[in-house]
Amino acid sequence: MGYVQSVLQPNETVVYETRLSWAMFIPGLLVLALAAVAFVVARVTIPAAVWGDILGLIVLAAALVLLGREWFERWTTEVAITDRRIILKRGFIRRDTIEMSVEKVESVDVKQSLLGRLLDYGDIVVRGTGTGFAPMRKIDKPLEFRSHVTAH
Repeated sequence: MGYVQSVLQPNETVVYETRLSWAMFIPGLLVLALAAVAFVVARVTIPAAVWGDILGLIVLAAALVLLGREWFERWTTEVAITDRRIILKRGFIRRDTIEMSVEKVESVDVKQSLLGRLLDYGDIVVRGTGTGFAPMRKIDKPLEFRSHVTAH
């Protein structure tokens, strides 16, 4: 059972759930491709040298760290809209949660880069009466999220 399901109040239902976009893996995948290129170039140019393999392994380790960190962040983040509130949970051991009543929402700001528009992800800031959410970064389908919030 996820965090959102565990904090639902009686008769409260989830209207929409989203997560962090898969596009957050792009930097790690690019470094992984760089590692593959480093291995191939090292094998072709200096077949007997160990230094090329070591360089390739270092770049591969960096790619795996990037990918692992992004996967863990995506796995431990939950974003949901219920019929009563908006819920954001980040973290595993050190948890950061933010909840806002849907009735208190004044506006939902969506910021998308060109790549964000192409891959359908972006940053969202929910502004409420007297308070506001910290930006929710790299959210999948941000315009759909905004539509679900403003529909209430």
